[in-house]
Amino acid sequence: MTGPNRKILEVLDGKTLRPPPIWLMRQAGRYLPEYRQVRAEAGGFLDLCYTPDFAVEVTLQPIRRYAFDAAILFSDILVIPDALKRNVRFVQGEGPMMDPIDPEGIAALPTENCLDHLSPVMETVRRLRAELPVETTLLGFCGAPWTVATYMIAGHGTPDQAPARLFAYRYPEAFQRLLSVLAELSAEYLIRQIDAGADAVQIFDSWAGVLGEAEFEAYAARPVARMIEIIRNQRPKAKIIAFAKGAGLQLKTYRQKTRADAIGLDWSVPLHVAAELQKDGPVQGNLDPMRVVAGGRALDEGIDAILDRLGNGPLIFNLGHGITPQADPSHVTQLVERVRGMSR
Repeated sequence: MTGPNRKILEVLDGKTLRPPPIWLMRQAGRYLPEYRQVRAEAGGFLDLCYTPDFAVEVTLQPIRRYAFDAAILFSDILVIPDALKRNVRFVQGEGPMMDPIDPEGIAALPTENCLDHLSPVMETVRRLRAELPVETTLLGFCGAPWTVATYMIAGHGTPDQAPARLFAYRYPEAFQRLLSVLAELSAEYLIRQIDAGADAVQIFDSWAGVLGEAEFEAYAARPVARMIEIIRNQRPKAKIIAFAKGAGLQLKTYRQKTRADAIGLDWSVPLHVAAELQKDGPVQGNLDPMRVVAGGRALDEGIDAILDRLGNGPLIFNLGHGITPQADPSHVTQLVERVRGMSR
């Protein structure tokens, strides 16, 4: 049941609020000293994600500091391949790694009951909804099929996702099978988060920007549309944000193709384009995270430009991607105060 004054849900319903509600991607993370302390105590990164005591604590830390209008579940987009037994691990200095998958591996994916592996995440969601202030929106999330598939195929992150793009051309049937499996599992995962207490969910397609027109349609838009169709068939009132980073002109029809309630915008989207997209519904974004690192005048000017162009329509103020570890926590305070000081 929707609680009172959950401002982000009001925006997702199409309402314009002045000032707009705020949350930041990666708002729980390495820029906060209290996060680093818990991270050291937890040991492995997946231990942090799968231990509700730790995951609840780090999710709540930025809410205590900044009173953001939303908390986002602390987890990772790669818990789905972990549930599929792809030997996911996080290597210091190298990032996420897993066993690369081939067409035979796709055919043999152990999908039955695999989401039971993520029951600790559902426990975290339930506890968060009980512990958060009643006015704070709780966001669940997952990775989009294309983005998750890129890691599963390469076994690690790559600059342009060439391994996944080449795989899709060489083995189109196997690749579509992988996208289909990921879409169905990810949709069910989000439904479980909603049932556990998430007010809304976000789908992160972090690598959508490397795709050409036909590939974006087939690998990014269509699988996300399928996910949203599955979710809405089972939970018709679900609120969904879709974030296709770097998608550029593809964003013109992304909302219509996916039926997302709101679309996230990265910082490369010109504000006049963002304003056009906002005519069709809520938008989220799109401050350059480097402005938060810079602070001072650069931060104020970036915030003011977004509020000037997008503040008179349905807007969730956010960054154009995640906050970076080198950001000064005091600059986040500056951001929150600047946005909330917007003239009414």
